This record gives sequence, C-alpha cells and structure tokens, in this order.
Amino acid sequence: MAFKFFRPFGQFTKISSAAAALVLMLSVSVSARAETIRIVGFGDSLMAGYNLGPDEGFPEQLEDALRAEGYDVAIANAGVSGDTTSGGLSRLEWSVPEEADIVLLELGANDMLRGIPPASTEQNLDRMIAMLKERGQQVILAGMLAAPNLGEDYAAAFNPLYERLANKHEIHLIPFFLDGVAAEPSLLLEDGMHPNAQGIARMVERILPTFRTVLDERSEEGA
Repeated sequence: MAFKFFRPFGQFTKISSAAAALVLMLSVSVSARAETIRIVGFGDSLMAGYNLGPDEGFPEQLEDALRAEGYDVAIANAGVSGDTTSGGLSRLEWSVPEEADIVLLELGANDMLRGIPPASTEQNLDRMIAMLKERGQQVILAGMLAAPNLGEDYAAAFNPLYERLANKHEIHLIPFFLDGVAAEPSLLLEDGMHPNAQGIARMVERILPTFRTVLDERSEEGA
C-alpha cells in the first residue's frame, strides 16, 4: 500500500504535530479499510466472454455479484479465445500483473478438445500455478471435464488432473467450471459449447461460495 505525503507550506505549517498525526492516522485507517482486492480471470473463451455483450462475461458478472454482497473487488478479464495451457504458460508473465492478489486460472478446455495428452496439460498448469504462487498470488483453479466423445481412457486421464493439482499446491478448486450449464441448451449459445449471458449467471451463482470463502479467509488473515 503506497501513500504520498506532501510537505506543508504557508499557514498549514502552523498545524500542531498532534493534529497532523491524528489526520495521518485517520487517513491510513480509511485507506486500509478501502483497499480493493484485485482479481484476474486468466483463461480461454469461457473467461473472455465469447460472443457476449459488454458486462455479460464471467469476470464482469462475478465482480457485480461480489460487489452486491459488499466485497470490495476489481476483476480483470485476461481471457483469450482459443487459448491452450501452452499458450497460457507463454503469456502468463505479461497477462497477469504482479499487483494482482488472486488469479482464477481457467485453462485446459481447448487442450481437451484438441486431444492434447493430459500429461502435457497437467504439466503446463502445474508450472503456471507454481509461477503465480512464487509471486505471492493466490490461485483458484477452475476444473474441466472431458467431452464424452473422447472416450473413457481420455476422460480417465484428463478429469482427475485438476483435483490432483489443487491438492498438490493446496489451492481452492472449482471442480467443473461449466457445472449446471454444459448440458442445458437454454444456457448455451447456438454452438452448444459456450454459455450465453444466462449461462454465465448460473456459473457465477454456482461459483460464488468459493469466492466468498477465499475472500473471507483473506479478511480474517488481515484482521
């Protein structure tokens, strides 16, 4: 937290040191209470808001929902449509500012759709989580499930990797980012893959408890 102090001049130099100390103390106290938690949604088209209007994407709707509950947050959208875990790894350093407090890491769906070996997906996610934690940033991992047409063997290799990484790094996990939406045509765009605005609202509703827990934990730790 940075504060800028200006040298008094003119009649202000006559303010007593006690009064100045009181003003400074109050200003620091107010600033501390008003500190905004900075969150970055780092992912693919599901995060970017593919074919959605302004303020309809996941980061935007999540920010609105959390602010409506009294949480002082600002959520940046760092989603890139079509991104894979390999692409995410290559752009992480410049896409996620070091000032971010929390990163919602949502990648792997395009790896799965392209049939990329799950071991490669897991390795890339593992490296990204480690990099973010080294920066001192808290990570929430959003999981994905393999499409049925990829077969049981692929699903058996792909589906457990998110929980395994969450356990390894001791981070919060959203087991399935599209929970409650993936099988509901009314909540999807015409492509049958991406959520519409109502689908995003359902996702936010399902994921809010995780963010409440994370933000409440941070508040308790800072108390």
